Amino acid sequence: MSHDHIRVPLVQPGTRAELAEVESRIMAERGRVSLLYQVLLNSAPIASGWERMLTAVRNQTGIPADLRELVILRVAVLNGAGFEFDAHVPHASRAGVAADKIAATRQPALPDAFTPLERLVLDLTDRMTRDIVVPDEVMASLREHFDARGLVELVATVAAYNMVSRFLVALNVAH
Repeated sequence: MSHDHIRVPLVQPGTRAELAEVESRIMAERGRVSLLYQVLLNSAPIASGWERMLTAVRNQTGIPADLRELVILRVAVLNGAGFEFDAHVPHASRAGVAADKIAATRQPALPDAFTPLERLVLDLTDRMTRDIVVPDEVMASLREHFDARGLVELVATVAAYNMVSRFLVALNVAH
């Protein structure tokens, strides 16, 4: 498969000795060095920090997997990151997100397919991604469901996947 459209070269795993440590961490966490990481490996410090941060966001928070995956899908939709959306549909399905809810994340306005908590989390996602500023009343509603750690983890998840999608879109990373 040609990846000529990607704006930087892909780094094939095992081709640069100085990347061995970060590549082994990526393999341990992800089971493979994906297209995204082949782009990131152009900078060992960025690839290393990215892997640690995204591993924390995806695997080490208390955010329920279904909510996390809904956030990731919605951010991908809002930022036009089809590669990220496609990559996370299987994760969302494994986390128990129904196909109709996965499809609903693609709607410009959130439909009624979601539970009240899902809608609240997706409202946060939309506001952080589209508007940047989150109104006090949204945060107050979130505090009814999440303690300080949960709020930090939820906001960090939205922020981290905005970083991911914007990176992918800027460097034209797609299938």
